[in-house]
Amino acid sequence: MLRQKTRVWSVRELMKFAIDHLRRKGIAEARLNVELLLSHALGCQRIELYTNFDKPLSNREMRAFRSLYERRLNREPVQYIVGRTAFMGLQLSVDPRVLIPRPETETLVEQTMLVCGRLPHESSAEILEIGTGSGNIAVALAKFVRNARITAIDVSDAALEVAGQNAALHHVEANISYQHMDVFEPVDQLILRRFDIVVSNPPYVPPAEWDTLQQEIRKFEPRTALTDTEDGYGFLRRIIELAPYLVRDRGVILVEVGHGQAERVKDLMERAEFFGISVVPDLESIPRVVLGSCRSKTRNPGFVN
Repeated sequence: MLRQKTRVWSVRELMKFAIDHLRRKGIAEARLNVELLLSHALGCQRIELYTNFDKPLSNREMRAFRSLYERRLNREPVQYIVGRTAFMGLQLSVDPRVLIPRPETETLVEQTMLVCGRLPHESSAEILEIGTGSGNIAVALAKFVRNARITAIDVSDAALEVAGQNAALHHVEANISYQHMDVFEPVDQLILRRFDIVVSNPPYVPPAEWDTLQQEIRKFEPRTALTDTEDGYGFLRRIIELAPYLVRDRGVILVEVGHGQAERVKDLMERAEFFGISVVPDLESIPRVVLGSCRSKTRNPGFVN
């Protein structure tokens, strides 16, 4: 129907058709999807769609929307199509090189901010983020935590490029050091300094569950940012193992976990002699963040405290 060249569509008519069509195709949040795609095609704000309901669309505008719309029908995430997403009230650039930030990860950032507010010293908070991806966590912390100094690492150079762009977008690049690193390398090859906080949203989807994920995830998002090659706990175990060598004494570790993983991660922390362990639910009441403190351990003579 969108290919009828003789028909002139108004914003209202096109939105109604596209929303109904997406709903019939089983695509969630159909109205929001159409608003984002159409405002992107027209180069306007979403609110302007409703203040220009009767505006007729030109052939050029229809072609632009149709191109975007067909990509969404192919299940490409709308965030990749428009090249941006919202996180903690910030607009961030995203593309298929990085995982799309999820609302539940805002719980991880909020808990990290609370920990920063309880630090005993008055100097800046020293934070290490493991697996920065788009940089959403690091950028939000740099934006909202006064004097935070963040080291953000990732094994993907492509992800680090996107993260750097987002830091520059929000003018916090001076507060964030991005470094290419693999947490599965030997400990003495990692950062030779101590942090107050280690925070991570690691890959935690079990490989056995991969085929159950939405098409948008399986077809377009980077698999290595979502799942490990083990049981979904590989990165979580490694972070808990490394933590005593990365933090100052009584430093805090915060990790995001998947549905049903919190109790096992809490047990892993207890076995590693962490203390002050707690589990925090997200806004859907799903246990989402596990945090705890640990004693620091010396790893080599060259370590800088």
